[in-house]
Amino acid sequence: MTELPTPGRARGRIAKVVGTLAVLGVCGAAAFWYVRDDKAAPAPAAPEAVPAEVAVASPEDVPIYLFGLGTVEAFNTVTVRTQIDGELQKVLFTEGQTVKKGDLLAVIDPRPSQAVLDEARAKVVQDEANLKNAQLILERDVQLTAKQFTTVEQTDDQRTTVQELQGQLAEDQAAVRDAETQLSYTQLTSPIDGRTGIRAVDEGNIVHTTDANGIVVVTQIEPISAISSLSQDDLPAVRAALKAGPVPVTAFTTDGATNLGDGTLSLIDNEIDQAAGTIRLKSTFPNKEQLLWPGQAVQIRILQQVARGATTIPSSALQRGTDGFFVYVVDAGDVVGARPVVPGQIAGGRAIIERGLSAGERVVTAGQYRLDDGVRIAPQEAAPAAGKTGG
Repeated sequence: MTELPTPGRARGRIAKVVGTLAVLGVCGAAAFWYVRDDKAAPAPAAPEAVPAEVAVASPEDVPIYLFGLGTVEAFNTVTVRTQIDGELQKVLFTEGQTVKKGDLLAVIDPRPSQAVLDEARAKVVQDEANLKNAQLILERDVQLTAKQFTTVEQTDDQRTTVQELQGQLAEDQAAVRDAETQLSYTQLTSPIDGRTGIRAVDEGNIVHTTDANGIVVVTQIEPISAISSLSQDDLPAVRAALKAGPVPVTAFTTDGATNLGDGTLSLIDNEIDQAAGTIRLKSTFPNKEQLLWPGQAVQIRILQQVARGATTIPSSALQRGTDGFFVYVVDAGDVVGARPVVPGQIAGGRAIIERGLSAGERVVTAGQYRLDDGVRIAPQEAAPAAGKTGG
């Protein structure tokens, strides 16, 4: 006889069936919505292009410079001193005045020297009279000797007297020239074209030949010189430049911002400073505007050569990495890639690229911090570089 299920057991079975159906429903709904969402989800958008400034590497004729620090020196410097002792009667220059060679600067009391000159001239007049009289006597003795009215010995003695007087006259004439020279020393003139400095002695003082400071210092500043230094490693390049012809140089302020004048390289010193490992150079500048002044510190730029057709880029494109310099090169699809390069001279906002880049290729000049290999950019034209004139 079949046993009938009890009401409690039947309710349990029903609950299990309902629970199973509920689980299956939830799973089906989840699968339905998953498939639906998967089909409805759009494809991920491509990354936006990164804005960056771009410039084209171009061939240029680039001057190659060497830079060194230097000091301006007067082309000539003369301390005007007295060559005789005496009272400084007149000072005829103004401190800081521009003077020409031969201009009268000061006068020392000429009276003692004038008196010596007058005495020497008077002695010459006396000697000339004595000599003339002795020559007349000699002529008369020669005639008398020929007629045997006087002895030969007497005539010879008179001839000796004439020769002695001639020697005395020559000596006194030399004394006149010496006195004239001493008198000329009472007028102090400028030995060069230049500018006077601060006066060392005032009018009325007694000056001496042994005075250390002299009367005034005159410095020639048109033209003017500059002494600069370069590394001894640059010596072959400078010598080669001098052999090729005149070497242009330019003087700048020490910060390289202001051009003070153009000139030429005059010479290379005849020895290397072993302690510093440097060589000294002397340059000459016309200095018509007098922007260069003795004792002034300057930066000297020397034109070593001109690199013809060198590949150049804005210096802002150069980046430094752990392995050296590199640039971000932009391909035809505006995708960038880092490329190592070897730069040469960097000056005036432009850099020469010796290896690693060709003319016509595009490089990123600004915005590199957002870039990496394979990043696409939105190119923008780079602004013109504005660098310093100096080094």
